[in-house]
Amino acid sequence: MNTDSKEISRRIRELVKPVVENLGYRLFDVEFKPERGWVLRVIIDKQGGVTVGDCEEVSRKISALLDVEDIIPFSYTLEISSPGLTRPLEKPDHYEFFKGRLVRVFLKEPVSGRRELTGYVEGVREGIITLREREKGEEIHIPFSVIARGRLEPERW
Repeated sequence: MNTDSKEISRRIRELVKPVVENLGYRLFDVEFKPERGWVLRVIIDKQGGVTVGDCEEVSRKISALLDVEDIIPFSYTLEISSPGLTRPLEKPDHYEFFKGRLVRVFLKEPVSGRRELTGYVEGVREGIITLREREKGEEIHIPFSVIARGRLEPERW
């Protein structure tokens, strides 16, 4: 039995991405890992956020597809979820998706003399994330390779 979770995740991502997008959502991530048994977590997103009804709709479609394709030859639990309000930003396209939104990044090495920055995503180009710093309005260019972790920040009203 092949339990190469990265390979299974890759194959499932390729399989479910068109289904998720045809339903009007964005495939944010796919995780397949052991957690008190194997769990397949498909994380979806859309502008304005994801509802429980959205997760149910995607679950029905993906569950039927996975039953037919039989990629996972053993028992697992399927979970469909949203990445949450303070969703992690792990890939350059995550930053691109949230262009104009407030994010916080923690850096492996200083950029503009700082290891933590909060700002609005201006854009992503050739592996460089451009932020407009929240307090001073300064435009900062951050190589994606120096980002240790990043997350969406909820806007305070």
